[in-house]
Amino acid sequence: MGRIADYVALTKPRMNLLIVATSVAGFYLGTEGSIDFSGMAATALGTALVAGGAGAFNQLFERDTDGLMRRTHKRPLPDGRLQPTEAAWFAATISVLGLLQLAVGNNIGAAVVALATLLFYTVIYTPLKMRSWTATLVGAVPGALPPVIGWTAAHGSISEGAVALFAIVFCWQIPHFFAIAWMYREEYARAGFPFLPIIEPEGHRTARQVVGFTVALIAVSLTPLLIGLAGWGYGAAAAGLGAISMVEAVRFSRQRTHAAARRLFLWSLIYLPLIWAAMMLDT
Repeated sequence: MGRIADYVALTKPRMNLLIVATSVAGFYLGTEGSIDFSGMAATALGTALVAGGAGAFNQLFERDTDGLMRRTHKRPLPDGRLQPTEAAWFAATISVLGLLQLAVGNNIGAAVVALATLLFYTVIYTPLKMRSWTATLVGAVPGALPPVIGWTAAHGSISEGAVALFAIVFCWQIPHFFAIAWMYREEYARAGFPFLPIIEPEGHRTARQVVGFTVALIAVSLTPLLIGLAGWGYGAAAAGLGAISMVEAVRFSRQRTHAAARRLFLWSLIYLPLIWAAMMLDT
């Protein structure tokens, strides 16, 4: 049971849960007519497997740096409970199974988007994290693709609705991640990650990024209303949620404390499911 738990830990299950939820939301919003619940289940399973594979590859490639940080040094690879070859085979196997699940259970388009997500995350984003703070922006691309996977699985193609969902998650991720990076900047510095809160410890540029992308998030969160994907009830909810996000972003930009970063981080975890729920209820 301990080894099973270690393999599960490789998939980053907490992050995976959020990814699967956004994929399912994308499937729901991309459906025309009645919901195909078997197709939705296939999307959830396929996305979970591919996302789990991406998380396992990420932990494989970052096992040395994970061992230098208190929050990650007990992961299965740096702690020695699993070997790199075991992690590599596991990551490859569940990734392939997930892609096949999406291709057979849904359509080729969904599998292609999932493959792009996997490659972008493991081949581009993960190595870039050790080289430049812009990896935060690059990493937001694969992080914003799960709702597009769901949309494509239901809709059969990528349309303006999928682009709107992508834009919302992309903009949401930047304040979310910078809040994490600020809270754990000492640990990230010890591991050698050149994140923005580390290379510019005063936090002025981090604050500008947080506020700027929060403004962008508020703007793009209204696009579902403008393109007819959701109604005025959603628009009112999006505006209210955006106002709270701006309050937290401005608070962080002024204080730049651990407490302010934690408030921003926790609010971001609340914001995303609420915006999805509002959209799904008013689609």
